[in-house]
Amino acid sequence: MEKAAEETVEKRTDVAVKGESALKPQFLSTKEKFHGFVDSGWQGPKGEKASDSDKVEETNATSVEEPETKKQKLDPEEGNKGGKPEGKRIRGQNKSRPHTKPTAYDEKRLCLSVIQDNRECPFGDNCHFHHDVAEYMASKPADIGESCYLYDTFGKCGYGLSCRFAKAHTTPDFKTMLNAELIKANEGRTPVKNSLAKELQNRLRKRAVTFKKSAEYLKTLPNNKDKIEQQGNGDARAAEVSANPTGGEQHASSEAEAQASPVKQPPVKTVGPLTDVDVIKLRPCEKKQVDFQDKLYLAPLTTCGNLPFRRLCKRFGADITCGEMAMCTNLLQGQQSEWALLKRHESEDVFGVQVEGCFPDTMTRCAELINNNIEVDFVDINSGCPIDLVYKKGGGCGLMTRTRKFEQIIKGMNYVLDVPLTVKIRTGVQEKCNIAHKLITEMKKWDVSMITLHGRSREQRYTKLADWDYINTCSKLASPVPLFGNGDILSYEDAMKARETGVSGIMIARGALIKPWIFTEIKENRHWDISSSERLDVLRDFSNFGLEHWGSDTRGVEKTRTFMLEWLSFMCRYIPVGLLERVPQKINERPPFYLGRNYLESLMASQHVGDWVRISEMLLGPVPKNFNFLPKHKANAYK
Repeated sequence: MEKAAEETVEKRTDVAVKGESALKPQFLSTKEKFHGFVDSGWQGPKGEKASDSDKVEETNATSVEEPETKKQKLDPEEGNKGGKPEGKRIRGQNKSRPHTKPTAYDEKRLCLSVIQDNRECPFGDNCHFHHDVAEYMASKPADIGESCYLYDTFGKCGYGLSCRFAKAHTTPDFKTMLNAELIKANEGRTPVKNSLAKELQNRLRKRAVTFKKSAEYLKTLPNNKDKIEQQGNGDARAAEVSANPTGGEQHASSEAEAQASPVKQPPVKTVGPLTDVDVIKLRPCEKKQVDFQDKLYLAPLTTCGNLPFRRLCKRFGADITCGEMAMCTNLLQGQQSEWALLKRHESEDVFGVQVEGCFPDTMTRCAELINNNIEVDFVDINSGCPIDLVYKKGGGCGLMTRTRKFEQIIKGMNYVLDVPLTVKIRTGVQEKCNIAHKLITEMKKWDVSMITLHGRSREQRYTKLADWDYINTCSKLASPVPLFGNGDILSYEDAMKARETGVSGIMIARGALIKPWIFTEIKENRHWDISSSERLDVLRDFSNFGLEHWGSDTRGVEKTRTFMLEWLSFMCRYIPVGLLERVPQKINERPPFYLGRNYLESLMASQHVGDWVRISEMLLGPVPKNFNFLPKHKANAYK
């Protein structure tokens, strides 16, 4: 073993690999040896050893390949042998990957009327789902485990017989059990807030929601007055017609009554006595304040920053959390999937939502909609998103170059919000042309409550190091407005260096995906050599939170698995502290092939999607026969 390790080290020093983390020589391995060890030692989800035929079936089922090696940049002398434009590197995302819906894994689904106490099905013979319980139970996939997290936590499982852990709460005659003590203990508790009410969704779809404050502000914008008046009157008329379909006479009389009445109506429905807050706009100094000073902020992460993941980060010490980026137009249309991004868990004590848009009217209305219907501590504008879909229509980073629109959006949202408004930006659009410092001096005049600066430009995406010197300059310009720095923080030492720049706080994004316990490390000023079994426990907690959030039936299990695999595409980059020759690990250094201190540690170090699926099987049971997953990121920066 020692001789093999020495040979491996000699080979590595000959090649002089640049940009890889420095590991202790005894743990280094080659690609072939690593995968040979992982494949030979794999025990199936139930403990049985995988045979060669099982491995072939697994490869076919997942339909995935190992990430390609990093493409070397061609030298000008060698010419363009690859047939691609000079200097063009393969990077980015698998944009054409198939999006398999979790419902595709259900061969037979039980009718909701049967799940909920055998009620009579309102659809009768036209129902597409199954009503014969015995037939369904005979064809249902085997249960994943002996205990159900939902039943053990809340005393009942809303998924009944369709739950993949149903044996824990099902009697021999197919009745669902209840734990009265736990049900009583959880009575009145609302673990998740900010769900979209059906009534509000219908009104949004019918365009029957009025935006009075937004209309007031939009009238003040140049060349917008007539257009806004027409649209506002149309929305108000639609709202009245939907509430009172009898027609124009009553509408005219209600208008006359409104003019005669000396009492100003509140802008939103109120419960209880009418107060000044209901009818008088709050001044900026009177708005709800959030103490942003010296806090650890979990960045709003698309796909991976879901509610179960945020719960884990809160447990590890994150101070501020924020929902995933939501498109303002989709929220205004009442799209259920977009509103799901605004959900808030009870453990998130300081929580905000991030919205994206490029026009003052839609952004202002969206802010008023959020202000009146959900509980948040702040609202964040995403003006740092680099993806083409958002940028080309003028949103995300595009707002940084459209300062007039940006100003109108910020002032409009501030006008309608009763909570602080924050902004997330990048250094600029082009790599060598920083413009954030110019924007920051303007945003101070626009009454922004907090600014977050990612130390890279749109052109850079996530290549090269974040420019913390520039972040330091901008933090001085922003004072007294708090400015959070973001970029390349993967250890408490990185966080300490970041705090020395004078920023008000730190936002952590990829660092939290690679190791969510980074918040604990920063608060305790230490490197945590976390064991592989502890990391598996973290994943087990995520799976439990996922089953609670997405459901414990087949659909919920596979949705939880999909989000876990997305997360594992980042988590596999973590290198245990005890294996490093130089501490800490740097976020821009690639992990080499290495064998951990035990089999599980080695399995968790794999960059192969098939091995991520194996880890998910340890927690969520075997994947369905038609299961398919392709990583979101090509990860071509890894060998």
